[in-house]
Amino acid sequence: MTIAQSLLTYIADTWMKGDAAGLDENVPLLELNIIDSTEIFDLVHYVQSEYRVTVPLREVAPDNFRTVGAIAALVERLRAESGSLR
Repeated sequence: MTIAQSLLTYIADTWMKGDAAGLDENVPLLELNIIDSTEIFDLVHYVQSEYRVTVPLREVAPDNFRTVGAIAALVERLRAESGSLR
């Protein structure tokens, strides 16, 4: 399972009662009220525990959590910066 697929499943299960219909990597999560600004921190916690990366506070910005694709790119970048292979 890719990072994006894992994130899509988590978001659907957590905030959409398991219904991922219409949810893909490019859906604007905040704009469509799938998550709100406080729920970004729930996603940060999930990302840190699931992918074993540290998300610096400066990275907790709407642009990095706008879409599943943006979150997946953030995870990949943080992994590359830390040298993590998981």
